[in-house]
Order: sequence, then structure tokens, then C-alpha cells
Amino acid sequence: MTITTPSTAGAARVELAIGGMTCASCAARVEKKLNRMDGVEATVNYATEKAEIVYGAGIAVADLIATVEATGYTATPPAPARVADDADAQTAGAGDAGDELRPLRERLITSVVLAVPVIALAMVPALQFEYWQWLSLTLAAPVVVHGAWPFHRAAWKNARHGAATMDTLISLGTSAAFLWSLWALFFGTAGMPGMRHGFELTVARGDGAGNIYLEAAAGVTAFILAGRYFEARSKRRAGAALKALLELGAKEVTVLRAGRETLIRTEDLAVGDRFVVRPGEKIATDGTVVEGTSAVDASMLTGESVPLEVGPGDAVTGATINAGGRLVVEAGRVGADTQLARMARLVEDAQNGKAAAQRLADRVSAVFVPVVIALALGTLGAWLAAGAGWTAAFTAAVAVLIIACPCALGLATPTALLVGTGRGAQLGILIKGPEVLETTRGVDTIVLDKTGTVTTGRMTLLAVHTADGEDEHEVLRLAGALEHASEHPIARAVATGAATAVGALPVPRDFAGVPGLGVRGVVDGHAVLVGRRKLLAEQAIGLPAALESALAEAEALGRTAVTVAWDGAARAVLEVADAVKPTSAEAVRRLRALGLTPILLTGDNETVARAVAAEVGIDEVIAEVMPEDKVDVVKRLQAEGRSVAMVGDGVNDAAALAQADLGLAMGTGTDAAIEAGDLTLVRGDLRTAADAIRLSRKTLATIKSNLFWAFAYNVAALPLAAAGLLNPMIAGAAMAFSSVFVVGNSLRLRRYTPAH
Repeated sequence: MTITTPSTAGAARVELAIGGMTCASCAARVEKKLNRMDGVEATVNYATEKAEIVYGAGIAVADLIATVEATGYTATPPAPARVADDADAQTAGAGDAGDELRPLRERLITSVVLAVPVIALAMVPALQFEYWQWLSLTLAAPVVVHGAWPFHRAAWKNARHGAATMDTLISLGTSAAFLWSLWALFFGTAGMPGMRHGFELTVARGDGAGNIYLEAAAGVTAFILAGRYFEARSKRRAGAALKALLELGAKEVTVLRAGRETLIRTEDLAVGDRFVVRPGEKIATDGTVVEGTSAVDASMLTGESVPLEVGPGDAVTGATINAGGRLVVEAGRVGADTQLARMARLVEDAQNGKAAAQRLADRVSAVFVPVVIALALGTLGAWLAAGAGWTAAFTAAVAVLIIACPCALGLATPTALLVGTGRGAQLGILIKGPEVLETTRGVDTIVLDKTGTVTTGRMTLLAVHTADGEDEHEVLRLAGALEHASEHPIARAVATGAATAVGALPVPRDFAGVPGLGVRGVVDGHAVLVGRRKLLAEQAIGLPAALESALAEAEALGRTAVTVAWDGAARAVLEVADAVKPTSAEAVRRLRALGLTPILLTGDNETVARAVAAEVGIDEVIAEVMPEDKVDVVKRLQAEGRSVAMVGDGVNDAAALAQADLGLAMGTGTDAAIEAGDLTLVRGDLRTAADAIRLSRKTLATIKSNLFWAFAYNVAALPLAAAGLLNPMIAGAAMAFSSVFVVGNSLRLRRYTPAH
């Protein structure tokens, strides 16, 4: 069933899955056809293979599907996403993904195994035995017919609609090489016993009836299939961000019904149901606390580094983690209405809205293919007009088509991407695909999420201010011992810092938590209080002037101030905050050196954000931004004419990462953020973001130079082919030399060294 949603007045919106597209020009053609319909606005994304369509009254979804099918492609409503259970996840991981690539992988393996001996026989005269050409035909035929079938099918489809793409060039070149070889073998002299491809590098008019080009047909097919396989493997992950977001939520929930606790699936939860959330569990859905108090860790969802204290009447969000006591929550929103589901829709909308990256080879071939075809026909006509025979005319014309299909073109992108991504993996940089590289050159603004990206993402004890005459070691020993018994994230920060500084901590007695204020207990005979200032005020304990000043200064910097008292006197103020990573300031300097303007974006409050920005050298700050608003911030910057890169690590960053022109996900973050990003920074060091952009730009430059030379060698040989002066050795040498050059040029990326 197709589900449409209202858009503007009198309009509806539908999403269709488009099948059969082989390149970016296919997506452009489908989009053009749809937009020609009255009242239709369509965006077709080649990467996600989806069409987002807004259509007016009088148009049915069936009409849209019929238009796509008339263009030569398939269109179906995509299956609705849902939270998969473990069994589903295992089935999907082992089945669908593998089955999707299996035909292409099998086609590639078959083509490579058969093509290698064909190329070796043609290029190494010592291997050419008496009937080697017939063995080459036997091996090359399955490659050209079966291996190259996707290219032939796409070329025919494109031809029916008056279009020419890389598939057209591949199909024409391989078919011309193979068919001419068949003619030369059966009707020419190439099939005679003892025929050889020699090493004479002479430019002379030869007899085309004695030449075969089976190595060109088989080699080009194998090389291009390899590139398509790696591309398909990358594209398979296009929807992983949505799956990661949906799987973030709790799968089961304990509901209270008739006074009893019952375990049910989260998707069966209804509005008004009351459910239990124990310490460490995820909150199943958006709702309101009706019983209990606790600290809720929402950093993965909202970016807020400080845990949120909640009690009866406070709202909580699904997928956040209960870090403290037992809560009873009344469900307020379920299913598609929850904040998590809305964020999943934002990610999907952002992915669908991104302009499809036009393949460099397709852009060139859009002009190159028609020119080559026209040149081949012109060559045929010119030779016939000059009075030459049909054999000489067809020899020259077919030679033009053969030399115009360089095997180096199949190596240009895959080899540079393979070497570049391999070097990146060594440096902790994962590049998802060649289309990512195109955006790195034009990026001029980089938006940095604060929590977990610029900062460590966890609460840390940063400073200890003691009252006159107090020993810092003793303060940490007593406060750390008491906080060690608490599950609160701030308490854990104090306990960890204390244990690091003083070693083993004593065990407290009579420990008790004071909801929303702190903890109390007895440590080594001292009655100790650790928590908010109000906790001390309730015991009529005031702060000395020095501690008052330290507390005010900490709060001015946006840090959490924790007071410590024992035996009726205030002893210290501890500063706890999300610490800035030691490499962040240097990373910001390197990003500026690349011509990028850094912006700090966070859900934290303005004071905290400004303090962090000042510490790392960022001038522009956008704070107190809700997760769904981060996408709007990126869109606003793009509307100002900026090309935006985004660095983030949390679920709250996933939609913005997908919307940005270039998304860089910290590998220390959530799966949703990593899958939504274009580049993954495995090490969690922000300096790697600068390295990733530099490496991507170098890889893109290498791909462009590879493509240039892949075309240049063969374009240079086109006049020789048109003049009938092309012999097999020159063709083979040009092809081999261009391939060696492309591979050697790509291997230079292995020497890339980060600035640090």
C-alpha cells in the first residue's frame, strides 16, 4: 500500500524506490521526466535510489510509477522501516545484503579469471602458441557477452531514450573490439595458424583483417566490473543511518497493568500506559515521570553533556538512559510521533534531498561518446569517399571505437580510491565512496558539534579549590569515597578523578542520596556532605569567601560546582565539566589553514559553549539548539551560499551530518552518526578531520588526473586510428602505458603523511 502525506495546500508527497539506475545521468533523466508532468516536483537521488515527489490534485501515484517505467526504470513504494529484532538483524545482515551483491561479485570473479589469460596472451608474444587466438576467443566470449551484459543492457536502454553515458562507451568499445575480432578470425587472416601480435612500434597502414582486439574487450569489461562492484558495496550502506537510529530505541518495556509488571514489545506500547525504567535501562518512549527521581543521560540524543535531573511531572525522551533511581513514566507519544522517529525522518529527508554526485567519467562521456561515434562514422565515410575499400574503411572506423575505450578509464577511480582509502584506514579515516571526494574541494565552512567532538563527551573533574588550611589530598579522599557509592554521572566523575589522584578510596558508612542535591555519609569517622550548595545550606553550613569566589567563577565558565563539607564546615569546591580534548585547539588551527571557517554547534547552554569556543579558538557559536534544529542550522548556512562540512558523533547529529555537503562522523560516537556521515574518523581525534579533508582532496585530485590521462592517451591515438595507421601493438602499448601510469599515479597516495 502506498502511503502519501500532505505537503502544501492541495498537494501530496510520496516516496518511490527507483530501480535500474546505473549512473547519475539515469537519476537526472528520471527526475527530468517526472518534473515535466504538470503539478509535479521531483527529486531523484542516485545514491539512495529514491525519488521524493510532491504532486497536485488529479495525479495518482500510479501515474508517477507509469512515467518512471516509460523512461525505462522501475518504481515501487519502499517498504516501511521498523525496529528490527535481533533475529531480523541477523537475517538481514547475512541474507539481503549478501544476496544483493552476489550476482555482481560472481560476474566479476568469472570475468577476471577469464580475462587475465586473454590479456597475457595478447601482450606477451612468448606465450603465443600456434592457435592462441582461438583460445583467446573461447575465454573472451563469456566475458564480453555475460560479464558485460549490464553495460550492453544499459546502453540499449539509454539509446532508446536518446542518451549516452559511460555504459554506452563501454558497450560500444567492447562490442566493436569483439565483433571485429570475430570478423578477422573467421573471414580475415587473423585465424590463420601461427598468427602473432608482434612488438613493432611502427606507425604504418596495416591490414585490419589480421588484427584482433579480444584483450581490449575482456580487459575493459573486467576493470569496469571491478569498479562497479566496489561502488555497489558502498551504496549498500546508504540506508544504514536510518536502521541505526531505529535500533537505538528500547525493544522491550516493562509496563504496569493492574498493579503488576508485564514485559511487552515497545511497539505495542500505547499512549497513557505506565512503564518502569530501572537504573541503566533506556526509556522506552517519550512521556512524563509520575513516580521516582533520577538523573537521565540524554547526551547521545540531545548533545547536552550534563545529566538532567528529573522527578514527578518532568518530561523525558525515548532512547535516553536512566542513570540513577527507579522511574515510573506515563507514555505521551509512541511510534512515529516520538522524537527518535522524527529524527529518523529528518535523516531520511536530508539524505533524499542531497544532490546526487555526478560521476566524473559520466560527465566527460556525455560529450566524449557522441564525439567518438561521430568521428567513427566520419572516418568510415571519408575512407569510402576517398575510394578505399570497405575493409580499409571499416578497419579505421572500428579502430577509432576501440582506442576510444581505454582500460585505464576503468582503473582511474577504483585504484585511486583503493589506495586513498587504504591509506586513510591506516590513519583512522574511512571514506565511504568516490562521490564523497567531490564535495571536499568546495567546502568552506565546518560546523563542529561540541559534546564528544571538541570535548571528551564525559564529565571530568577539572579543578579542586580548598578552603584555607585544608589538604587537597584529604578532600579528594573523603569526597571521592562518598561519590564512589553513587551512580550519578557527576559523582562518577568526582570518584574517578579522586581515585586517579589519591589511589584506593575508603568505604563509606550510612550512605544516602538526597534527590536532586547530592549525597551524605560517614567516611573515616567524618560526617561528609557532597553536592549542590543548597545541600550545605540546609545544614546551615556557609561557604568562606574564597570558596564563594571559586564557585562563582566555575559557574561563569559553565561548569558544574560541587561543594564538599564535613563535620559542619565547608572544605572545598570541585569543578566538574565536559573537558575539552587536548588536541582540539590544534585541530581548529589546521582547519582554518585549509580555508575553512569553524562554527561551534551544540545543545548545551550559551555559557558552556562560549567557554569551550574561547578555549579552542572558535569565534562563531550557535548554542542551545535542539536536535531537529541542527538540520535547520545547516540548511540556513547553505542558503547563505556556504558549502558546509559537519563533524559530529551523536544521534542528535545524524540528520545534520546527512544534510551537510560533507559529513564527518567521529568513530567514537553512535552508529547512527557514523552511518549518516560521509567520512568516519575512527580515532576520535579532531585533528583527523583536517587530515581527512586533505587526504580526500588529494585523492580527488589523483582521480581527476587519472581520468585526464586515461582519456588523453587514447585521444592522442584517435588521429592515428582515423588515418588507418593503428596497429595492434600501438593500441596495446597505449592501453598498457596508460594503465601503468594510472596505477603509478594512484600509488603516490600511499606516501601521504598527516600534518601532525
